[in-house]
Amino acid sequence: MEPIIDHIQITVKNIDLATPFYDKMLGLLGFDIDRKVSAYLEEHDFRVVEYPHPNLAFAITSPRTAFLNDEIHRRKPGSLHHLAFKAESKNEVDRLYPELIAIGAEIVGGPKLWPQHGPDYYAVFFKDLEGIKYEVVYCPHSH
Repeated sequence: MEPIIDHIQITVKNIDLATPFYDKMLGLLGFDIDRKVSAYLEEHDFRVVEYPHPNLAFAITSPRTAFLNDEIHRRKPGSLHHLAFKAESKNEVDRLYPELIAIGAEIVGGPKLWPQHGPDYYAVFFKDLEGIKYEVVYCPHSH
């Protein structure tokens, strides 16, 4: 088996608030927003917005009602710590930086070299509107 991720689903606190942000963010990252699909599964009280791509489907989902008031924190057991998208060059990371600011992303760090992750690890780290952490990274000698 080849360890390739087929799809990722992230639970957000407020799917109505998150959807416009993810439309913009995922558009910047190469997803065709016109292919986005939405569904509501009444029997599970579950809303999902999926952004298909030939390499990876990405989706955001609504929380269960019992968890609506829970705090998002990446260090909780079972939580997503952060998700990194691979860039093709340092220039691509630099180009995305002002675009991420323009869509309302909270920049956590970069774009710059992060030598603690490797001698040529160049990245920008950011959070969505609810505090979920992402990264765009260029590292020519990575896996």
